[in-house]
Amino acid sequence: MRRNYKRKPINTTTRQSAISAIIEIIRQQRFRIILGVLLALVSIYIFISMIGFFFAGGTDQSLVDTPMRKIITNPDIVATNPTGKLGAWISDLLINRWFGLASFFLCYLIPLCSIRIIGVRIRHFKRRLFIGMLIILWTSLLFGFISESISELLNIGSGYLFPGGGHGYFVSIWLNSLIGRIGTILALIFTFVIILFFGFERTFYRCVDYIKNYIRKRKEKTLEALKAKRASRQTHIQTATVSQTGQEKLEEEQEPDNLNDLSWENEEAFQSQTEFEITPTNSEENEDEPEDEELENGEEEEIQEKQEDLTLDVNAETQEETVEKNVPQEDYDPTLDLSHYEYPTLDLLEEHSSGNPKVTNEELEANKNKIVETLRNYKIEITKIKATIGPTVTLYEIIPAPGVKISKIKNLEDDIALSLAALGIRIIAPIPGAGTIGIEVPNRNPEIVSMRGLIASKKFQESKYALPVALGRTISNETYTFDLTKMPHLLVAGATGQGKSVGLNAIITSLLYKKHPSQLKFVMVDPKKVELSIYSVIEKHFLAKLPDEEEAIITDTTKVVNTLNSLCIEMDTRYDLLKEAQVRNIKEYNEKFIKRQLNPEKGHRYLPYIVVVVDEFADLIMTAGKEVETPIARIAQLARAVGIHMIIATQRPSTNVITGIIKANFPARIAFKVASMIDSRTILDSPGANQLIGRGDMLISVNSEMVRVQCAFVDTPEVDAITHFIACQQAYPSAFALPEYIPESEGGGVSDIDLSQRDPLFDEAARLVVSSQQGSTSSIQRRFSIGYNRAGRIMDQLEAAGIVGPFEGSKARQVLISDETTLNRML
Repeated sequence: MRRNYKRKPINTTTRQSAISAIIEIIRQQRFRIILGVLLALVSIYIFISMIGFFFAGGTDQSLVDTPMRKIITNPDIVATNPTGKLGAWISDLLINRWFGLASFFLCYLIPLCSIRIIGVRIRHFKRRLFIGMLIILWTSLLFGFISESISELLNIGSGYLFPGGGHGYFVSIWLNSLIGRIGTILALIFTFVIILFFGFERTFYRCVDYIKNYIRKRKEKTLEALKAKRASRQTHIQTATVSQTGQEKLEEEQEPDNLNDLSWENEEAFQSQTEFEITPTNSEENEDEPEDEELENGEEEEIQEKQEDLTLDVNAETQEETVEKNVPQEDYDPTLDLSHYEYPTLDLLEEHSSGNPKVTNEELEANKNKIVETLRNYKIEITKIKATIGPTVTLYEIIPAPGVKISKIKNLEDDIALSLAALGIRIIAPIPGAGTIGIEVPNRNPEIVSMRGLIASKKFQESKYALPVALGRTISNETYTFDLTKMPHLLVAGATGQGKSVGLNAIITSLLYKKHPSQLKFVMVDPKKVELSIYSVIEKHFLAKLPDEEEAIITDTTKVVNTLNSLCIEMDTRYDLLKEAQVRNIKEYNEKFIKRQLNPEKGHRYLPYIVVVVDEFADLIMTAGKEVETPIARIAQLARAVGIHMIIATQRPSTNVITGIIKANFPARIAFKVASMIDSRTILDSPGANQLIGRGDMLISVNSEMVRVQCAFVDTPEVDAITHFIACQQAYPSAFALPEYIPESEGGGVSDIDLSQRDPLFDEAARLVVSSQQGSTSSIQRRFSIGYNRAGRIMDQLEAAGIVGPFEGSKARQVLISDETTLNRML
């Protein structure tokens, strides 16, 4: 009887679970540490075996020629190498058959991999690994080429291969036959330059700069030598020309112009002289005269040639000067002071991932069915529903049937949240420009948005914004970027622990990745003293502060007031510069300055953008009040055109903190999760922030248009790595100095000023103020190129003399003298 045996099906679930278990074991930190330690020990073993090769390689040669199976199983085979038979075989394989002496570089790459496997961050790990492998191949080829050339020259033979190993020896033979020895040498030089460029970029650029400087200095020395030679030649020719001219004048004075002018008294002398000249002479004297004439003619010709050469040289120099004047100068480069500055690399950021799967089709279908079912329970029919998956929230867009009121769906917000068992949903009724109603439902397994992915995105890398910021991802999973200069100021608010500080770090990190230190400066105010202190190490690169201040991160309330007022002075000074340059904004001004259309001797300079970051604004309002609010309101109202922008963060969104003046001048606002709808209305003028899910979930309102974004996560170690990467590079001598501000309370009264000890510039400053009818300290400072303290003292003396009125805060002083005639009478 024949039986039919069916093949037992393979249990795919068991195989997948086994693979998952293996992957889980590999991911464990314990396994990675064990593997890293094992690799480190293996590298030590290989290093000792290769050292032993030089002492026992010849003795063990017969051993390594035996098949590996016999070497392991036969106990009679004994190796002289200190690492045994296996070490002898490995060392012969690496040194003699593979890469030769270059194999020692493996003892650096293997420990490098072991350290990385353990979990220690290594900067530029992949590039180091790749360059290390290239160095091994190149060194092997170089030694192989040298050993092959020597053996060919001395007719030694090919038995001595180990300097470059079998790889280097046979590849060099192949290259020699293909492109010849000269071609092989050129190929080695070319690959060496490539390795030096990609593996040792800083060293490469330093070498290039050294060569450029050497060539430039040689050119300068050659030009100086030529100029000195020309000067000496010119002096010699001028001396010869002057002596010849003097001799000709002397002859002209001695000889009369016309013989008829001779007096009769001198006629006899003239006749005797004539007779003397006609008297015959000896033949030898007649023969010498032509030679003397030839010598004189030769000297004259030589002098004429030198004069012609001098004329040509002078004309050539004049032409060169004319050409140099006509040739347009190169554009001013603000980054030239730190020309070797390197922007932070992506390796400094980590790819964060929660490890949870994305939204599944089952979850999408279940949520769709629950939404449709809940609406049908209230007799609301819909014609279409579609879903857009985001990192933390999924947007379900529905199109209601004709005749359904939007307000009816809006009122079912809590009922839909109950049916979906969600943390809280948000209904957008309607979605602007879409013609649909949106229901935002939080995902069960939200994803972490990594800052590295945003910085690496094409949208951010190719952005042409003046101050580009990559903040997070939208519901449609697109990178959300904006230009801070278009905002132009930003208000950030939210409850404690909802991602406000991470959001500030994301904004600052974006700017650090895109801007050069010459193009951007930060003024950081941190009353808590711990949030922004991590940026103190880049003080000389990116931070701005008052002169003579020790710390660049401002924590004292008094210093905050002085710094904000100093920014107002900087703002007024910049507006005066824009007025003189006849431009409307900082972009046009810098373009003019770069094209050298503005004279630095008249006070013009390149203007970097200044971003003011104020954390815990509520604390400043509580301690300083109007002293802080007034300069902030002034900066927010006027500073946009001169490149000063503010970012204010607070965790207490109450009306006495976010006042009407602040809200009016901060059209761009970011709201993280807040406790109540009242707080949401205080920040955004609309509800919605109270329905967020926290942990970086935020609403961005720009000109009354609201977008929901999941903020990118950048951890403190990442920010620390970025700041230290910047701090290790060449920096400016000091931080960017803001104008000095002297509070009115610190200055002496007007009655204490002694007008008998007036400043030397007092009269000129008085005439300047009266002629312009503007009592501004900054105008005196800029006009006479003096410091702010001295300009302030002159202004106080003008007030004591009755020329200008008293201090009126941010306004210019009133000028009390109407014309210069009255001023001269007073002076």
